[in-house]
Amino acid sequence: QVQLVESGGGLVQAGGSLRLSCAASGIIVSNNVMGWYRQAPGKERELVAGITRGGFTNYADSVKGRFSISRDNAKNTVYLQMNSLEPEDTAVYYCNVRRTGPLSYDYWGQGTQVTVSS
Repeated sequence: QVQLVESGGGLVQAGGSLRLSCAASGIIVSNNVMGWYRQAPGKERELVAGITRGGFTNYADSVKGRFSISRDNAKNTVYLQMNSLEPEDTAVYYCNVRRTGPLSYDYWGQGTQVTVSS
C-alpha cells in the first residue's frame, strides 16, 4: 500500500521560509517521478515542482528561484524548500507520485496547509 505523508506546513509571514516533507512508503521515491502540487481556495490544483528519477527538476514559473525540490533516498522522502514566501503562495500543498504506462498509478498525500500573511 502506497502512502505519502506531508508535513511542515504552517503560518509564516511574507518573506519567510518553510520546508515541506513528503515521507513515502510502499514506493521508492528515487524510482519515481515525484511532484509537489498546490491548490488555493477557488482555484485548480497546479504543479509547483517535480523531480524525475534522474534527479532533473522543474518548477512553475511563479516559484522559480524561490522554491527547491529535493529528495533524500535514504529516508525515502521528498522535500520542498520554500523561500521568500508570498501571500499568493497560500494553499494546501500535496505530494504526488505518478507512473504512466501499462502499470500506471497515481497517489496523493493528504495535503498540508501553508498560509502566508502579508
